[in-house]
Amino acid sequence: MTAAPSGAPQVTTPIQTALRACKRHFVGAAIFSALLNLLYLAPTLYMLQIYDRVVPTGGKMTLLFLTFAVLLAISTLSLLDMVRSRLLVRASVRLDRQLAGAVLDASLGRRGGSQSLSRQAVRELDVFRQTLTGSGVLAVFDAPWTPIYMLVAFLIHPLLGLIALIGGALLLAVAWRNEKATRAPMQKANDAAGLAYLSQEQSAAAADVIRALGMRGAMVRRHLHEREAMTVLQTEASFAASGYTTITRFLRLALQSLALGAGALLAVDNQISAGAIFAASFLVTRAMAPIEQVLGAWKNMIQARGAYRTLMDLFAQDAAEPLRTLLPPASGKIAIEGLTVLTPKRDAAILTDISFAVGQGEIVGIIGPSGAGKSTLVRMIAGAAAPDRGAIRFDGAERGDWDQEILGRQIGYMPQDATLFAGTVKANICRFQNHESTDAAAIDARVIEAARACGADDMILRMPQGYDTELAMGGRGLSAGQAQRVALARALYGQPSILILDEPNAHLDAEGEARLLETLAEVKRRGGTVLIVAHRTGVLAALDKLVVLRDGRLELFGPRDAVLQRMRAPPPVQQPAGPRAVPDATPQAAVGSE
Repeated sequence: MTAAPSGAPQVTTPIQTALRACKRHFVGAAIFSALLNLLYLAPTLYMLQIYDRVVPTGGKMTLLFLTFAVLLAISTLSLLDMVRSRLLVRASVRLDRQLAGAVLDASLGRRGGSQSLSRQAVRELDVFRQTLTGSGVLAVFDAPWTPIYMLVAFLIHPLLGLIALIGGALLLAVAWRNEKATRAPMQKANDAAGLAYLSQEQSAAAADVIRALGMRGAMVRRHLHEREAMTVLQTEASFAASGYTTITRFLRLALQSLALGAGALLAVDNQISAGAIFAASFLVTRAMAPIEQVLGAWKNMIQARGAYRTLMDLFAQDAAEPLRTLLPPASGKIAIEGLTVLTPKRDAAILTDISFAVGQGEIVGIIGPSGAGKSTLVRMIAGAAAPDRGAIRFDGAERGDWDQEILGRQIGYMPQDATLFAGTVKANICRFQNHESTDAAAIDARVIEAARACGADDMILRMPQGYDTELAMGGRGLSAGQAQRVALARALYGQPSILILDEPNAHLDAEGEARLLETLAEVKRRGGTVLIVAHRTGVLAALDKLVVLRDGRLELFGPRDAVLQRMRAPPPVQQPAGPRAVPDATPQAAVGSE
């Protein structure tokens, strides 16, 4: 992200805000870690006193008080460890509360770019928060105490401190090499795992189609190949990490033994006491423990770093919208200006320089051969995707000037695929506003009004639980025609001023198509604007104007009868460049011509 200009307010992402909200939890955990590490010295001091005071003098009372003191210290240590763990658990819960909504909102709000980023965002959030509140963080909190344990070892004898210092340096070198050797393989393994999981989710969602087409064996082999590639990368990363973990464990055990041997040698020379022998071994072990723990949690920490970058990318690409002036409700006037949409690879254009205008209360049909770009055009107008160039204006205001959520509720969009969701029929029709509003009666009334407006009410009432019938994922449980009627009712919910329908009659019978024409006439009577993509000619009678697309370009635009007459006329000998506007007595007749 680019730096903010001087004097401009610093923009913070939701993840930074959430981490700041959890700051007191982490500070508390760090303080408890400091107290814990101080109390870890209690067994060392106990051992020193046993060998230096109790054994030589036979002081049983001294032994009793020392034992009571060390048990008190260990009990306190255990309680502090429990409190520290609870703090981190609460930090994990708070992170989820702070970030889950923002991550879901950013994922659902993205209108372009990699969809895999949106789909794995919540999974990445879980990886991040679990690692941030797990054993790896405890090792990070304990790491600053490594020099203190080394200092205590130096105080017992410089040779013991030197062993701890050299051992710590060796372990740090191993940790650095481990990071260099495993970073790239682990990142590749994580990326491969994300793609494999995404592919399996897509296949699971389309399991019925896979069975119907006899693709089950092929898809199983495909997913096995993906998992094999993922497993190979994970194995390589694990082998690299396990080698360094083994070296670390060897160094720790060797240093512990060397410290014990050096302590014995110093005790034989009467340079330290007998109790200091075991104390030295314990101090070296405690000094090396955080480094070993960091190495053990390294894989999770690499995954958390990747998850953090994924979340930062998500928020960077879907930055929070600034507060906008609340515009009056859209009347239905739409203007398309130089709209251009490129393919995902950006190597060709799906739509090129599309321009036309629609007045309030008009019903405009969009026709053309397959692949002309009709569905892409209405997706752009509805806001389901973002164009690469050009502008889409509602009542003269460019889409970016509107609050997208408010504008979306003034648009009734029915995609080519009904795209229903798991939930009740009522929840699907009301766009799941039952999760936002407490006015259940008003929602019910608007749902029934929308269903009656498109003739879906009788059909829904014949379902097992009527409007409360539960639909499976993807709206399964309905026929294609039923799903289309429910999707049309959803588009009509709340009487939107703009209705955008992509082949709404594709699965309707004659009765359903007749009801659709009545619905369009009713929308027109109340002043609503309709854009409708149509292959079947049954809806032509309801249209005021026609848009004809061919090869992603605007070929014709104008009044319905004039466009149809122009399409039936023989082509001229020499075609002029650019879209052909059909003459009309209205000022908008030539909109879109060049």
